[in-house]
Amino acid sequence: MTSTVLATICARGGSKAVPGKNIRPLAGRPLIAYTIDCARQAETVGHIVVSTDSDEIAAVAESCGISVGFRRPAEMASDTAPKVPTILHATSYVEKNFGFMPDIVVDLDITVPLRIPADIDSCVRVLESNPDLDAAVSVYEAERNPYYNMVEYDGTHINLVKKMGGYTRRQDAPHVYSVSGSTFGYRRSSLGTVQHLYQGKWGAYTIPRNRGIDIDTEVDFELVSTLLARQARQQPRT
Repeated sequence: MTSTVLATICARGGSKAVPGKNIRPLAGRPLIAYTIDCARQAETVGHIVVSTDSDEIAAVAESCGISVGFRRPAEMASDTAPKVPTILHATSYVEKNFGFMPDIVVDLDITVPLRIPADIDSCVRVLESNPDLDAAVSVYEAERNPYYNMVEYDGTHINLVKKMGGYTRRQDAPHVYSVSGSTFGYRRSSLGTVQHLYQGKWGAYTIPRNRGIDIDTEVDFELVSTLLARQARQQPRT
């Protein structure tokens, strides 16, 4: 089965923790460029759309070769606005203006620049191979485990998040995974009813930890910069 796949790239202008991070230079390129290039190289992606409320971000996206023909409504660009309505808004725009009717919509966080095209394709293929799923997401094995070393704290006492088990070694506890913003894949027929991980039936594709790093802080930005510099040093010279 070959699905028709739309990639949405949502870029709000009002980042607080790392101001201007969506277009901030990273190893000499604007951060958004990494996600645009990755979506272009994915075998499964047939169309790319950037949703933003910012003229500056739109201009940078267009310099990367993506036409940005609309602006995200203000009510979808606040700190508290949920993301799925934004994805649905961008999807509807593409359907109405380009006649591109996707079976699957993959949403790619700009703040995960170390993903590779195969991560997008693999998430799509999880949905293609499992018709009962509504959505799928990239995950990596978590550094912390709620059965072993993650706690709730009430100001006086701590308790394990998962109170059953009694594991004394992390290796013996059940494997748990962190969700990465690398790729969220939605079946088009489920988009709008599946708002979050607790709704619908979800599958997953496991990626290495380094490819799922999400830039939320200045420390994350420095870490990714270091990893990119190391990758550049390891590239064979021609």
